[in-house]
Amino acid sequence: MNMASMGILLIFALICVSINADTDFVKVECKAQQTGQYGQQSLLECVVRTTADVVNAKIIVVTWRKKGDNKPLMVYNRGEKQLQPGYKFAEPSWNVQNMNVSLLITNTALKDSGNYFCYVMTDSGDHTADISLDVTAKYNKPKIYYDPGTTGGTLMCESDGGFPKGRIGWFSELKDEWTSSSQMEAKKTGSGLFHLSSKLPLQPGSRFSNYTCIVYNASGGKEGENTFVLPDLPPERQETGQGPEKVGPAAKIVAPVVVIGSLIIGLLLLLVVLHRRRSQQACEKKQSSLHKFNRTWGGHHQVPDRGSHVEEGDLEEIGETWHGSRA
Repeated sequence: MNMASMGILLIFALICVSINADTDFVKVECKAQQTGQYGQQSLLECVVRTTADVVNAKIIVVTWRKKGDNKPLMVYNRGEKQLQPGYKFAEPSWNVQNMNVSLLITNTALKDSGNYFCYVMTDSGDHTADISLDVTAKYNKPKIYYDPGTTGGTLMCESDGGFPKGRIGWFSELKDEWTSSSQMEAKKTGSGLFHLSSKLPLQPGSRFSNYTCIVYNASGGKEGENTFVLPDLPPERQETGQGPEKVGPAAKIVAPVVVIGSLIIGLLLLLVVLHRRRSQQACEKKQSSLHKFNRTWGGHHQVPDRGSHVEEGDLEEIGETWHGSRA
């Protein structure tokens, strides 16, 4: 190998070392994962870091590109900017010495979800970093409708404007969950957002006075709720045993009165029975005494001799009978 060839190799090696050294001097650091809200501003944060050896670095080129798109979203090249509508530097007064090269999306859409690349070239080196954006949309407050139908009726809950696909849950006034008894349907609209609808059939005799519909996002977070108070079923359904379990104000008053009245009547009947029993026992006792008197004295009104045995109670009754017969 001659001297000329060795010189060329040495120059090439120096160039490679110089490029590697420049790359180590500059680094673009981005937050790996960002979340944006549909219809709001989204920030893709990236800043340029330099080593202590670099002083007063100046930015020459900044390029923001979304993976899969051929055209860059934003390009700054030596004093000239090319921006697509809805994209710009996050710093309004950005200049070549401002190391904050973050991208601001002014009106986030579902199409903005994906991976992005930020390339920066300075007078001390260049670097590329990537960042990911997830776009979500919050569901609107649900609306509840009631269809009386032919039996216990049906409740319907609807909510739209959300992304990704969420779900609807049902709860009674006692906080019991009835979601398993419902049927939910999720449809994508023209904007890519979801429309959720759920039907909850109500069975006669097992209805509650009110139900709550809750909308959850894809992560399980609660985004909105609404409560519906059910009307009373028609009288003809209540008469056939299809009425609700709830009791109206009049029934709440009548029921205790009926119970108390029944108790009072029962006590009165008990007193009457006890009185009759005592009267019957007294009558039977008196008849027994008279019978004993007639059997002892043979129907003659005379005082018994000392040999006859008469109890003290019998003497009183005999005396009353004796005087009664004399009269």
